[in-house]
Amino acid sequence: MSCMRFCSVYLTNALTWICLTFGISSSSYAAAPVNLTISTGSVSGVYYPAGGAICRQLNKSQRQHLLRCSVTTSPGSVANIQKLRNKEVPLALVQSDIQQHAFTGSVEFVQDGKMPQLRALFSLYPEAFTIIARQDSNIAQLSDLVGKRIDIGNVGSGEHASMQLLMQQLNWKQTDFPVISVLDADERAQALCDNQIDAFVYIAGHPNGAIREATNSCDTQLVAIAPEQLKSILATHPEYKAMTIPGGLYRGNDSDISTFGVSATLLTTDELDEETAYQIVKTTMENLQQLERSHPALKGLKPEDMANAGLTVPLHPGAIRYFKEHNIPLKSL
Repeated sequence: MSCMRFCSVYLTNALTWICLTFGISSSSYAAAPVNLTISTGSVSGVYYPAGGAICRQLNKSQRQHLLRCSVTTSPGSVANIQKLRNKEVPLALVQSDIQQHAFTGSVEFVQDGKMPQLRALFSLYPEAFTIIARQDSNIAQLSDLVGKRIDIGNVGSGEHASMQLLMQQLNWKQTDFPVISVLDADERAQALCDNQIDAFVYIAGHPNGAIREATNSCDTQLVAIAPEQLKSILATHPEYKAMTIPGGLYRGNDSDISTFGVSATLLTTDELDEETAYQIVKTTMENLQQLERSHPALKGLKPEDMANAGLTVPLHPGAIRYFKEHNIPLKSL
């Protein structure tokens, strides 16, 4: 049982004893709600509104489970893992590849070590590796980034970590690029349209506000990954899966874009008690229509996908309890 819920239960029992001892009616007090915080991402991304939508549903039904929820912004997935490691927050939205690296202590988490305590509640939506380039930059495919001014995402973000991994696989060095910037998500579109960079990368659900800002503000294009290069990336990194960004989502980008991607997942640790985890999953699953309305990237959520897609760490017992109760198949069990 988590300290927060334990303390809440302890306080409730103490107040009950006082009421019985001094003849005070139990209706004269109410148990204090447990405060939960979800670490999300930048306000221009999808994590922030997605986390906010989950919190709104929990707060609406607070009387039923005594959970009060709020969100906080974050540099991104890697930073969110560190917040979970340091016990700064009980919940965080994280890319599925970063989730796997943290659990196994690989790639960017070699120094800090593995996190076997990570537990998944559910996944949400697919996140595609997206390259947005100026139309006058002559960038038609991934390999054309060499020699260009690029932004690889702010330190602590999932795209920054993934781009560094990709650059290693492709044997790209920093000296291959005249500029490598690390801008925040809400700064990249402006930098692109101000001709400070030729392209930026973003791992995001679509449609995305920052990408829409870039495509609406200047002449840009989304860049597809060539079939052979995509095949090589997927063979080397099984944590990625092939994805398509549908055409027509952004101005000047009518064709489908072939790329790879991950899943956005809601993570916690084994310190979160089962009942709290159960109530978070239950409330979310019972309000999927409201969740879908919070952002276009969340359209078409399916409980079976949410219970399985992109989850490479163990499900929390509270999540397993809910999914089993509702006969939702679990591939990991």
